[in-house]
Amino acid sequence: MKRWIVVIGIVLSGCVEQPAWVRNQNVGNALGTTYSIIYLADEALDLQQEIDSVFQVVNRSMSTYIPDSDISKINRGDSTVVVDAMFREVFLLSKRVYETSDGYFDPTVGVLVNAWGFGPGEQIALDSTKVDSLLQYVGFDKVQLTVEGTIRKRSPELFFDFNAIAKGYAIDRLGKLLEANAIDNYLVEVGGEVLSKGENTISEKQWTVGIDDPEAENGRQLKRIIRLKDKALASSGNYRKFRVDPDTGEKYVHTINPKTGYTKNSKVLAASVIADDCATADAYATAFMAMDLEDSKAVLAKTSGLYAYIIYLDEEGSTQEFMTPHFRKAIAP
Repeated sequence: MKRWIVVIGIVLSGCVEQPAWVRNQNVGNALGTTYSIIYLADEALDLQQEIDSVFQVVNRSMSTYIPDSDISKINRGDSTVVVDAMFREVFLLSKRVYETSDGYFDPTVGVLVNAWGFGPGEQIALDSTKVDSLLQYVGFDKVQLTVEGTIRKRSPELFFDFNAIAKGYAIDRLGKLLEANAIDNYLVEVGGEVLSKGENTISEKQWTVGIDDPEAENGRQLKRIIRLKDKALASSGNYRKFRVDPDTGEKYVHTINPKTGYTKNSKVLAASVIADDCATADAYATAFMAMDLEDSKAVLAKTSGLYAYIIYLDEEGSTQEFMTPHFRKAIAP
C-alpha cells in the first residue's frame, strides 16, 4: 500500500558544546531507504550492531521483498507459520486502524499494489473487470490471527503488505532499543519518519523536524518546521512516488483506494500525522491519503491523541491547508 519515500527533512537546532553530553549518531541504509539516529548520552556510544539487529528482525518478520520472511511465506499460502510478537503487534494495530478508518487503511491491498506495479509481485495490465476480480482478495476482515499464532486467510490469494506501517513500527523498536540502553534523549529518523524522546540537551532546545513542501519543483523545500517531544511524526504523499504508463502517458500514484481498487488521484497532496508512536502515525498518514478530506476530519474528531496536517487543493485548484489545533501548537515559530 505504501511508498518507501522520504517526505520529511530533519532540521536540528544549532548545537552548543556542553561537556555533560555527547552527541552520538548512526546513519545508513535499511528498509529500502536511509536512516539517521541521534542519541545523547554522557559518553560516546556506538549502537550500530544493535541497530542493525532491529532492522534484521523486522525484515525477517514483515518484508515482502525477502522470500523467506514470515510474511512472504504466509503470502505464498503457508498456514503453518507461527508469527512472532512483532508481527502480532503490527497485525492488531492494523486491524484497529482498518476499523477506525472505515477500511481505508488495509494491508491486504497488497494484491493490487503488485498489480499496479508498486510492489514486489508481478505487474499486470488492468481494466475494470480485472480490478473488480482482484478486489475479492482485499479486505482485512478476511484474515484472522488465530490463538495459536498462525494466520488464517479466507482465500489463498490474499496478500499482506505491511509497508504502510512496518517502517513506523521499526522506528518504535529502535526507540525501545535506545531506552533499554538508558538513553532518554534521541531523535530517530527512517525514510523521513521520526520518533523523538526528550530534547536536544546539548542545545537545550526541543527536537525540530521539517515537513517537505509537496509542490516544490526544484529540489526540496520545507513547508513547515515542527517541534517534537516524546512524539512521532509520519508523512505520506503522492507527489514523488508515481508511475507513468509509457504508452498512454497516464500517471498512476502509489496510494491505492482499497474500496475501489484504483490508484488514488485525489485533491489531497500530502498528509502528516503526529501520534504517540510512529507505527500509528505511519498508518493514519497512509489512510488520510486514500480518504477524502472530510472523511479524514471525521476520523480525527473521534480519535484521541492523533493530530494531523493535510495539504490539499480546493475546487479552484489553489493550495489549502487543514490542521488540527494540537498540530498547530507544534509548529515552530
